[in-house]
Amino acid sequence: MAEFRLETERLVLRDWREADWPPFLAGTNTPAVMQWLGGVLDEGRQQWLRDRLEGYARDYGHTFWIVERKEDGAVLGFCGLKRSNQPGGPQGDFEVGWRLREDAWGKGYAREAAEASLEQAFTRFGAPHVLALTVTRNAPSWGLMVRLGMERRPDLDFDNSEFDPEEGRIIVYRLERAAWEKMRV
Repeated sequence: MAEFRLETERLVLRDWREADWPPFLAGTNTPAVMQWLGGVLDEGRQQWLRDRLEGYARDYGHTFWIVERKEDGAVLGFCGLKRSNQPGGPQGDFEVGWRLREDAWGKGYAREAAEASLEQAFTRFGAPHVLALTVTRNAPSWGLMVRLGMERRPDLDFDNSEFDPEEGRIIVYRLERAAWEKMRV
């Protein structure tokens, strides 16, 4: 299968390469980045993440792709699509997700990459809708979901303390294909 590669104005979203893992983990496996993602990953969880992301690409033809800045080739993190599979939550729906290193926050990279990923979901992969999941206290993440035009769906929320043991709830946003198409006009 040909390598996935998608370019935006400032970014390249692409398949993972062996050389991506050290800078990705150095930049994103930090207390600040992992605050709402279950905490810093030990070596075993790092391998689990790698196996999971590579498995999504193999099994579905999409994953959370590497995000590289065009200007200097820096690995900023990941963004892309997977199939929702969080225990207790919706299963099998397209899910958009992102994780960027802290020095890439607040520059619009996550939005740029997420918009490109949503376009792929609807045009290339034929998704009827796309979900995004986070925890209640991760306001920057759900704020981006709102800016992407996603609708809060409390009826799809579910209990899961894997990411935020104090609150133990995952909140869900959803973007319908029709709503995405209207935004593009």
